[in-house]
Amino acid sequence: MNRSVTSLEGRLDHRFTQPRLLDEALTHPSVERGGPSASPYERLEFLGDRVLGLVIAGWLYARFPAAREGELARRHAALVNRDALRAVALALNLQDDLRLPRGEDVLDSRANLSVLSDALEAVIGALYLDGGLAVAERFIRRFWEGTLDAPLESTDDPKTTLQEWAQGQGLPLPAYRVVAHAGPAHAPLFRVEVRVQGFEVTEGEGPSKRAAEKAAATAFLTRTGSNA
Repeated sequence: MNRSVTSLEGRLDHRFTQPRLLDEALTHPSVERGGPSASPYERLEFLGDRVLGLVIAGWLYARFPAAREGELARRHAALVNRDALRAVALALNLQDDLRLPRGEDVLDSRANLSVLSDALEAVIGALYLDGGLAVAERFIRRFWEGTLDAPLESTDDPKTTLQEWAQGQGLPLPAYRVVAHAGPAHAPLFRVEVRVQGFEVTEGEGPSKRAAEKAAATAFLTRTGSNA
């Protein structure tokens, strides 16, 4: 194993018993010359994506016992997206260990969001195959610990916010109904009411049914202080 990969083992805090796995995880498929057979890199990437998703899901489930499914799903998505993966890859200096096609613009490719995030998933897959779930989970917990409790960004969709709030209160989902539709075809105006069990009906208006529903949800959240 070359010095660069040995150095990466130190950063990963794992000495591979099957060094081939780490080498495959660092070798971009465009470098390989194996014909039409499946790329080990892409197979490891597939596996690592699932291992990461499972570990993060279980961790969130235990860390936020009162969170509803919607909140857990949003937290999970924020922790396993390409931006999150790229940040961990850069923290590892993984770009220095990748094997990319000769002649390719190294600086552009190694800073590429997709290349780095895919390579990190492949590395997680290699850790899992070489050391089992405990080794992969130890790595994930070490590099994701600082972001697990990050506050969720507010959603731009008040309907989603209202739905998650209602679920958090143990209430049925909000129900929307068009109560009026006026104006010419080129400039319609819809009025929609939203009903949440145990609360006063709230209305909103907009140039489309969807816009009116969002206006009604916003009005409800503002009136009840549920968006705080």
